[in-house]
Amino acid sequence: MLATLAASLPASIPSPDRGVWHVGPIPIRAYALCIIAGIAVALWWGERRLQARGGRAGTVLDVAVWAVPFGLLGGRLYHVATDWRTYFGPGGDPWGALEIWNGGLGIWGAIALGGVGAWIGCRRHGVPLPLFADAVAPGIVVAQAIGRLGNWFNQELYGGPTTLPWGLEIYRRVDPATGLEDPLGGVALDPTPIAVVHPTFLYELLWNLVVAALIVLADRRFRLGHGRVFALYVAGYTLGRFFIEIMRTDPATRVFGDIRINVVVAAVVFVGAVLYVAFARRGREEYTPPDPEPDAAGVSSGGPDTPQEREDA
Repeated sequence: MLATLAASLPASIPSPDRGVWHVGPIPIRAYALCIIAGIAVALWWGERRLQARGGRAGTVLDVAVWAVPFGLLGGRLYHVATDWRTYFGPGGDPWGALEIWNGGLGIWGAIALGGVGAWIGCRRHGVPLPLFADAVAPGIVVAQAIGRLGNWFNQELYGGPTTLPWGLEIYRRVDPATGLEDPLGGVALDPTPIAVVHPTFLYELLWNLVVAALIVLADRRFRLGHGRVFALYVAGYTLGRFFIEIMRTDPATRVFGDIRINVVVAAVVFVGAVLYVAFARRGREEYTPPDPEPDAAGVSSGGPDTPQEREDA
């Protein structure tokens, strides 16, 4: 029976035949939908966790108004800066640097500049930034996992050839109207793969989910606070990213001879995150939110009403 089951399983993982669908003249891009879905999950889960730490309902969304645009801008700037030849090198397309919908967000820039936006939002709404960061950390890494599905639709961020049963099939995509090659906006008309490669986007997706589970368990077990949950997320993510990045074969900026720049960044950020976890204040901070403005009926909204509600997050 096991042999029959094994024979019925595919020998590799197929890629989608396209990453863009059109509703009339409007393109619906899978990459953008994955990013939006990830942000929605991060906001929902972060809201629950912040309320469990004493925050008011709606605070995560209020801060996200600043953090999300800053994060998207930072992610794009990092991508363009570390892959500048694609846009500003010989034969490059400078306008392509603005086409965020075609993929290309660097997590390091997104976290760095998104953190600046979060700091602005936290100051405006009276929330300590470390408390906010701890609340949203698991949601952020799950959002990254969801976002990696966009790379599957775009057929990007994969590794070298493999014969493993979870190898990823890569197809040649073309513009159906012209027959010209179009890797991002085209359609795979020939079902024969041109390569079977390591799905490094999938490795990172699964690793991100493991990191999310581990930091939630560590937070519940040790009642982490003062930014240590967020630092633990950064340490866990960069540990996996270091090894996964080494496997990737897509073009990348090289430093120190022939090392991918993201390998170096992952190592440096990992060390910084571990040091923060080791030396930051222990325990979880006590937080009492400032009195909210009353609504038209003179009623103020607050956080969860019972200790059980707070533990549920």
